[in-house]
Amino acid sequence: MTRTVAVVIHPGFQVLDATGPATAFEIAERFCPGSYRLRWLAPEAGEVVSSSQVRVRAESLDDGPFDTILVSGGEIVRSPSAVWELIGWLTQVRARRIASVCSGAFLLAEAGLLDGRRATTHWGACDSFRRRYPRVQLDAECIFVRDGNIWTSAGISAGIDLALALIEDDLGEALTRRTAQQLVVHHRRPGGQSQFSALVALGGRSGRFAELIQWVRAHLSEPLTVECLAERAAMSPRHFARCFMAETGVTPAKAVERLRLEVARNAVETGYASFERIAEEAGFRDPGRMRRAFLRAFELPPQVLRRSARHQRG
Repeated sequence: MTRTVAVVIHPGFQVLDATGPATAFEIAERFCPGSYRLRWLAPEAGEVVSSSQVRVRAESLDDGPFDTILVSGGEIVRSPSAVWELIGWLTQVRARRIASVCSGAFLLAEAGLLDGRRATTHWGACDSFRRRYPRVQLDAECIFVRDGNIWTSAGISAGIDLALALIEDDLGEALTRRTAQQLVVHHRRPGGQSQFSALVALGGRSGRFAELIQWVRAHLSEPLTVECLAERAAMSPRHFARCFMAETGVTPAKAVERLRLEVARNAVETGYASFERIAEEAGFRDPGRMRRAFLRAFELPPQVLRRSARHQRG
């Protein structure tokens, strides 16, 4: 069965939002001929100019039939008339599943497709999204979210993770693994993996806590309570917790756990140290606690991640 995938773009679209997932489907089709047919659609047929001035030729929006519709994000306000035409189309078109990448979630939300559903979008747009669409259950931590037949993903490269999840849903794990290997990306970054790691590492939106984050990275094996971090930042615990949350979108405790998870996951996947040693050095204290943190964040235990990394290295 050939599944028609409509990659929907618009003036100001982000190139990787569209081409990343499209390439994943292309590679899957190469390994399983007849599985996918790509169509590039836009509110107006012809060359569509991206945010980086790359031009992609697309057909005009039509009624399909489509198996999957994937809506790109980008500068969605560049052409209001095109955006409103696209939103109107989304309210009427039918497909087995509809997905968005990055700020493409705004278009799905505006069309009412996300009302009462869980969804995600780029971390930098989460505050605005919450204000505009209070009926959507925004899960800002995830790199992608599936709620029924609607899929949404976080910023840019997360669209590739989303596409791989869609391919696995269609064609199974083995072919998806081959596709990921061809793309030279992780076979499985679970949807529950946090997209806040980069923001936390930068010290927040303004970089206010950058020095503190560097200090935390160097002291992960120590107890890192809110009181300890607040003292280091020369702030009261309550004021510190409030400011840190505003800057990074996560609590200090969650940020510490994310930093510990990054260090531990890297050690698990690239090294050969025992889980006991990794847990101690990353500040989890024991393998059991580290395993529970991995399951919460990645939906996989350390043992599986280590085996998968070794398998991908050959």
